[in-house]
Parts: sequence; structure tokens; C-alpha cells
Amino acid sequence: MEYNLADLFESVVDVVPDREALVYLDHPGTGARRRLTYADLDAAANRVAHHLIDSGIRPGEHLGIHLYNGVEYLQTVLGCLKARVVPVNVNYRYVKDELEYLYRDTDLVALVFDAEFEDRVAGALPRSPGLRHLLRVGAGTGRAPEAVPFTDAEASAAAGRGFPVRSGDDRFIICTGGTTGLPKGVMWRQEDLFFAGLGGGAPTGEPVGRPEELAERVAAGGSGITFFPTPPLMHGTSTLTAFIGFNFGQRVVLHRKFVPGEVLRTVEQEKVTSMSLVGDAMLRPLIDELSGPMKDTDCSSLVSVSSSGAIMSETVRRQFRALVPNAVLLNNFGSSESGFNGTATEDSGPERGFRIRVNSRTQVVDPVTHEPVAAGETGRVAQCGHVPLGYYNDPQKTAETFFERGGQRWVLLGDMATVDEDGVVTVLGRGSQCINTGGEKVYPEEVEQALKAHPDVYDALVLGVPDATWGNHVTAVVQLRPGARRPSLADIQRHCRTRLAGYKIPRQLVIAKTVQRSPSGKADYRWARKVAATDL
Repeated sequence: MEYNLADLFESVVDVVPDREALVYLDHPGTGARRRLTYADLDAAANRVAHHLIDSGIRPGEHLGIHLYNGVEYLQTVLGCLKARVVPVNVNYRYVKDELEYLYRDTDLVALVFDAEFEDRVAGALPRSPGLRHLLRVGAGTGRAPEAVPFTDAEASAAAGRGFPVRSGDDRFIICTGGTTGLPKGVMWRQEDLFFAGLGGGAPTGEPVGRPEELAERVAAGGSGITFFPTPPLMHGTSTLTAFIGFNFGQRVVLHRKFVPGEVLRTVEQEKVTSMSLVGDAMLRPLIDELSGPMKDTDCSSLVSVSSSGAIMSETVRRQFRALVPNAVLLNNFGSSESGFNGTATEDSGPERGFRIRVNSRTQVVDPVTHEPVAAGETGRVAQCGHVPLGYYNDPQKTAETFFERGGQRWVLLGDMATVDEDGVVTVLGRGSQCINTGGEKVYPEEVEQALKAHPDVYDALVLGVPDATWGNHVTAVVQLRPGARRPSLADIQRHCRTRLAGYKIPRQLVIAKTVQRSPSGKADYRWARKVAATDL
């Protein structure tokens, strides 16, 4: 047995087959839920795997998953892993041209898609000649008549195993980067992904020493944790969260979409212990519900609420803690290229920045020499050891991002940071979003946190806008709280001056009806630039 994700999953199934593995809210508003034991989920994934093999999909070929959250999403990922087919996540917000690019760039030969996306899928097919097999979840529109209904595929395939031997070298691709540019497929060996992002490295416990040890731990332990990844599974962090739950024999809860009231109702009814989300964009609506129509919801089961991909600001964290005092709020730091790097310290905040205690494989390095920077100097976050093989079909980007040092392979992340004498890393922000104004560097995340502390501001994005005098000036695009008065630029500047140096203060204020983010809550800076340009 190797560190292969399908092998590891099956080893867990074999020791706790009757334990509940997955709970899915099938019809929001009705409370109807689908419940699958580990044996149920294993059999469902086996059917997908056998269908793929019977349809001529070969080991190493790529299958796209173009679905909302649901049983079929995780069933398909597991089915791919069992059949040694490489799963590739597809952003369901993409339109025809973007889908054409992704289908071709990642060399998809098969696609599983929700019926709601059939028109877009059909529009992209003529320029996606490599796609030779389609599976449709739900009733179709007829635009893609060659698509096989998912239910038919399940019904005609075997529920048993009987698969060829697998390897820890089998691949897993996580597509990322769609909000700032064209998507890039991050190529992982499954063994590396297990240790970097799926609990194998055990950031809160002992690392797994042997593949067989995972099932031994599950058999010896209980099932007291319920994971609830609320963002879309199409973003790597949610799928990885679900697999962490499966790897340790725990229960995973899913909703098709993020609906704040339904999320809180599920926390209460399913006694959720660990919930993941993405920053203030998801935490604020939960606070609004708990402060209003769902103020009597019992969230006492919650032990932790974690965020990846965006920071939960101190102001919003404080509001949530007042409502759910028993839950620990964790700002986790990681990426599709590195897995888990660390968790923010308790003293992180507007005054001291986003400070994280990183794992032993993470350093801050000079982006040119790749050598560690001295305490207090600025560099880029890098990680060694269990890192991806590179970007699929992009040797240039791979050469820019991955390097060798000291006989180890490293990945250079896009985050700028400093490190102190104690090894605590302060993340400044994405270098690609850094604003150069009059020679000074401003990282948007820091200003966004200060803006969100304003009593009238609900959400905010910060960007640089070209300026004849300063090169760029800092611009704030903000969404106001319902019923809030409209602040002036001077009001915002006075508020920020108590928290930020003068050169970081916004020089332009744009009031938007809503701040646009991805379904997972990540910032959409391309949208913000268009809004700011229109305002000018």
C-alpha cells in the first residue's frame, strides 16, 4: 500500500464501513438530507470509476468536474482516484471562452457537469476536440445530446472494487488563478498532496508514518468531528477539507450553495464542530443572521471556524465571538501550490499585521537569490519538501515558481512577507496586488482590514489606480452596511489615519452597491479596477 488517496480512503472504509461519512442538504428550505455511510460512498465512487474505465478513459487522462457542491462532486473525485484518472476542478462561473481555454489547456478527455451549465458546455464543445466523454448530472436541455445521464452511468456500473494497483505518484490537478488571470493547473503527486494539505503532515498532531497507520488511527479513535466546508468544492480548499475529514474517518456535511440561514440551521441540527469559510464575505452574513432572524440558533457545537484564501478581519471576528463565544476562529495560510503553511497568531490584527507561525518547511526568501532573508527584511514565502511538480502545460510559469536549493525542491509563492527573530512570519499581501505610490509599497489587505473596522463599511477592496504625480494612488471600493449613512472620502481618511501610515490612506473612494467576490469569497480585483476606472 502506498500514499495513494484512493487506497487511503478504502483503508478507512474497511475499518468503519457503517459510520456516516457524508450528509448533503438536498433541497434547501425543506430540511431533506442525503446520508451516506463510508460503505455507501465507497460503492458510489466505485460505480463512477468502473463507468470511466468501461468508457475507455485511461489512467493518467484528465476529467473535468464542472459541478456545484453535492454528493456527485466528491463521488466523482473519488471515482477518478480509484480509476487512476486525474480529476480537474472547473470554475462554474466561467463562460464559454474561458471554458474553451480550460478544457484545451488541461487536456480534458472527459467532463462531468451539472445540467444548469449544459448551454455553456455545449457552446465550448466545438473548440474542445479532446473531450470525448460527457456525464450530465440532472435533467438536460438537449444542447449536449451526447452526454450520458449520471444516474444511467451509476445504474449500469459495478459497485465492487477490483481495480488495478495504484501509486503515490498518481496525479491530482488543482486549477487556480482564475480571478487574476487565466487558470493554471497545479500538478500534485498524491503522496505530496496528502502530506502537504490533507492531514498527513498532521499540523496539530503526529505525522502519519506508514500508509496503513491512517486506518489504524481511525479504528482506534472515535467519530466526534463533523466538518462543514461551506465554500464551493470547485476551489481546492473545500475539497481538501472534505478529504481531511474522510482521511480520519470523520463526518462531512455539504450544501449545494452558501445560504447563511441554511448554514446555521445545519450547524445546529447536525452538531457541526468544524466549519470552514472564506473571510469576511462569508462570516459577515452569518453574523447578520445570528444577530437577527436566527438569533436563537444553537451553535454551541462549533469548536472552530477557519478561513483560507481571505482573512477574517479582527472587527468581524470580534462580532462573531460575541455571538458564538465557544468557537475558536482561525485564519489559516496556504495555497493551491503549497497546501497548509500555518495559522495566524492571536496577536494578528490591524496593528501588527497578519502574523503566522509557519511549519518547518516554510521560509521567507529573496525572490532572486532564493536565500532566506534576514529578520525584518521583505521577501517572498517559499516552501520545500512536499510541493507540486509544477503547472500543467506551462513550463515557463513552472520555472518562475519552482526552484532547487540545498538538494530540495521549493515552491515560491506570490505572498510578500517578513520574518522576525522568533520565526513568526508577517504576511504583507500578494506581490501582484502591491500598490507602488510615490515609491512606497502598500499591500491592499492591510488597508482593507482598516476599512472594515469603520462602522458604516460592510466590505471593501483596495487597489492602485494610475496617478500622474505618485505613479499610483490608493483607491477603496466599499460596500456600505444596510441603512448606513454615506461616508465622505474625508470621513474614511480620518478613520484610516488612526490605523495606517499617511501614504496608505485611500485617495479615492468608490461606493458600490455590492463588492463583487468569487463564490468562495475571494477578492475580484479585476472587477474593482473596472469600477474604479468608471468612477474616475
